[in-house]
Amino acid sequence: MKTILLSGSALITLLLSTSLENTRADDWPQWRGSQRDGISQEKGLLQSWPEGGPTLAWRTDGLGAGYSSVSVSDGKIFTLGDLEDGSYAIALNENDGSPAWKTRIGEAGGHKKYPGTRSTPTVVGGQVFALNQHSDLACLDAATGELQWKVNLISDFGGKMMSGWKYSESPLVDGDRVVVTPGGNEGTVVALDRKSGKKLWQTSDWTDTAGYSSVVVATIHGTRQYVQLTGKSLVGLNPDTGAILWKADRPGKTAVITTPVIDGDMVFVTSSYGVGCNGFQVSKSGDNWSAEQVYANKEISNHHGGVILLDGHVFGGSGSTFRCVDIQTGEPRFAERSAGKGATLYADGLFYLRAEHGPVALIKASPDGYEEISRFDQPDRSDHKAWPHPVVANGKLYLRDQGLLLCYDVAK
Repeated sequence: MKTILLSGSALITLLLSTSLENTRADDWPQWRGSQRDGISQEKGLLQSWPEGGPTLAWRTDGLGAGYSSVSVSDGKIFTLGDLEDGSYAIALNENDGSPAWKTRIGEAGGHKKYPGTRSTPTVVGGQVFALNQHSDLACLDAATGELQWKVNLISDFGGKMMSGWKYSESPLVDGDRVVVTPGGNEGTVVALDRKSGKKLWQTSDWTDTAGYSSVVVATIHGTRQYVQLTGKSLVGLNPDTGAILWKADRPGKTAVITTPVIDGDMVFVTSSYGVGCNGFQVSKSGDNWSAEQVYANKEISNHHGGVILLDGHVFGGSGSTFRCVDIQTGEPRFAERSAGKGATLYADGLFYLRAEHGPVALIKASPDGYEEISRFDQPDRSDHKAWPHPVVANGKLYLRDQGLLLCYDVAK
């Protein structure tokens, strides 16, 4: 297993090493990176940008409509997009952005105001797992794009969402399991056999409708588990059976999007639409589990851009401010006006913030304070919100804007 030190007192294990098969150390093979935490392990990156931003290495167009981010693995870039005749999984060559393959996995369209794909493909061991807005989940050969199997979360597993913004989750691959969240009366979360797509288990005793968050793996009190957040509750699941280990009520509104972060036995969740953030402490006594809410406040009300856990503190956007709170207490450390509401990642000691209405900023922050170091405006901005999360992989920064993908050189 691969571990990341997140605080002086706790180690969290996320994703078995099988989830990193055939990927290089500086690849970004899935949603929020190799550990699903928004943290890049790269070093030797630029610590400031020149006026106008880092050097543009290449650009490519024709990726279609949608808000999907990218994954980078084994020399290729993977994403999703709506073309004229359907939604497609798309692969590009990493060195220059040239087309490698594209495979239709379902219909185009979706929400009338925000059409197109939403989720990010997961790349594992020569396979790509992609979920489109209509809940078509496809397993493809990473080298050729050949379809290996496909299921539909609605028709095959009774899927139902909390609201009408369409499926946005990025699939989790954990060993031989693919884990996704159809939601609905047949079970909130389902695990599928990675080779065949056949159902292994579904949480019939947990039947919340699906939100927009993605499942993460955590080890709490020595027990590996899947953690997922919906519009009604926060739950830890047994990976082998789908049985509920612990559950806490946590009502959300409209759209619950941000991926949970875990530090030891503390689980932090946040959402927007007036809800804010919550810290739940998970306890275990013998075989009995429980989760108690330690705090609930509005210090971080993260809409879609994600939060980063570093050394016992949570960093992330709350509206047009960038904030930091202590994960154990929920107490604020700072709140500063930023380049705008957007998506955040962390690489080589700095935060990258992509504002949904324009600028991309490089930020130095600690619990003691905030400093914006550099910013630039993305060229050729579409009239859509810049919701795709930025990605840093192998010395490059990737920005997806509908059909356009920009690749910047951010290595020293």
